[in-house]
Amino acid sequence: MNGVVKLLGVAAIGTGLCLGMTAPPAEANEGKRTDIVMGVTLEPPHLDPTAGAAAAIDEIVYANVFEGLTRINESGQVKAGLAERWVIEDDGLTYRFILREGVTFHDGATLEASDVKFSLERAMAEDSVNAQKALFSAIASVDVVDDRTVIIRLSRKEGQFLWNLGWGDAVIVDPASADTNKTNPVGTGPFKLDTWVRGATLTLTENPAYWGTKPALNKVTFQFIKDPAAQVVALLAGDIDAVANINAPEMVARFQADGRFAVDVGTTEGETILSINHRRAPWNDVRVRRAIQHAIDRNAIIAGAMFGFGTPIGSHFAPHSPAYLDLTEQGLYDPEKAKALLAEAGVKSGTKAVIKLPPPTYARRGGEIIAAQLKAVGIELEIVPVEWGQWLAEVFKAPHDFDFTIVSHTEPLDIGIYARDDYYFGYDNPAFKELMKTVEETSNPAERYALYREAQQMLADEAVNGFLFQLAKIGVRRKEISGLWMNAPVQANDLTKVHWE
Repeated sequence: MNGVVKLLGVAAIGTGLCLGMTAPPAEANEGKRTDIVMGVTLEPPHLDPTAGAAAAIDEIVYANVFEGLTRINESGQVKAGLAERWVIEDDGLTYRFILREGVTFHDGATLEASDVKFSLERAMAEDSVNAQKALFSAIASVDVVDDRTVIIRLSRKEGQFLWNLGWGDAVIVDPASADTNKTNPVGTGPFKLDTWVRGATLTLTENPAYWGTKPALNKVTFQFIKDPAAQVVALLAGDIDAVANINAPEMVARFQADGRFAVDVGTTEGETILSINHRRAPWNDVRVRRAIQHAIDRNAIIAGAMFGFGTPIGSHFAPHSPAYLDLTEQGLYDPEKAKALLAEAGVKSGTKAVIKLPPPTYARRGGEIIAAQLKAVGIELEIVPVEWGQWLAEVFKAPHDFDFTIVSHTEPLDIGIYARDDYYFGYDNPAFKELMKTVEETSNPAERYALYREAQQMLADEAVNGFLFQLAKIGVRRKEISGLWMNAPVQANDLTKVHWE
């Protein structure tokens, strides 16, 4: 799980009728490269975005291999996807989607309304393994009218519904290939899987039968490089052409001074947090969690781990969102206050705990800084580096064997994770769950924003986690490359408009 100009899901759907957006013709690419080698930090565990929580899946396949009824663009706006248009009835509960003509899956199967019905019902089923099952909780029924028309009826108004359908978790799959998408992804996108050499590279090639505008690229190779220094070496040596989010922020100035490269500093949806296991004592005591918050110097972490790239946060919400509430003053760095709170809670100096750190720089480097800060107030952390597979198995999934971890939650507008039952950090607050239910049923943007601010305040008051900073997106590319996203409103490396100048 690793924000962005704006979250405009509500604003983008203010009218009942949305016409499909036709992309401009691709520029002539004669004599220019038509391939690209992208360096990425994490290798996905598999390639089915409807069956996994890892952001690395969507970063490979979203918009490239798989598509949904709607899609999210770089500015966070909802655009037409496999649905060329839709109509929202006056009741706000009935959505009629008209599918594009001539769309086929990579195996030649024709996209039909029945595929939409299958995909959504599969995602919302009781036994669904979809990591974002809550996105579909408002759906009451999905009905096929004809091959190109599907009607979705909601049980309640959902102001973010069209936005939700643009997530990677909501892509449309073919029933015949759904069970094998983890290793052999069959989508409708402009690229299809060519080869996957585990631990090394994954290559996509053009889909000659693609329904939309043909991309300028006909081959994309993702090279998995988790080591920051190795990413830098690969760029400088010309082994890779770009890194969408470089894992070595300390090298930004070096690339900015090199005429061969361009550096794009944007935003992500990544709330980076020190996650606390509420199932264990003494971390289930709010006084202890508040002490931890006061023991943390966010600015020192941003400076030391991220070389200044990042925005401090005081709750789980992106600062670029119009619903953001700045609560950083509430948990200011105050080690003496932290010591007093720990003493009040009966936590003895020298108390030991384990922090499990996944591979990204923000986690490994940030963890070392936080360990030093907590030691200064009497909590001694054992640092345990883990790979993503270990993190998912030991921390994210039961039995949730950790005291602390550091992770950047990159799902857009994801404050609702704190209302989930048995989520990995174990927060369980009926009042918060009720508040999130009200949010889901509220379509008026101003009212939703007010509710989101109330939710942010609740999380800050209870110091649910150590809220650190909003992750920046630092892209480094050969200067001749255009079309890569500067910002990341969703987890994606959308290559459909990338080309060489």
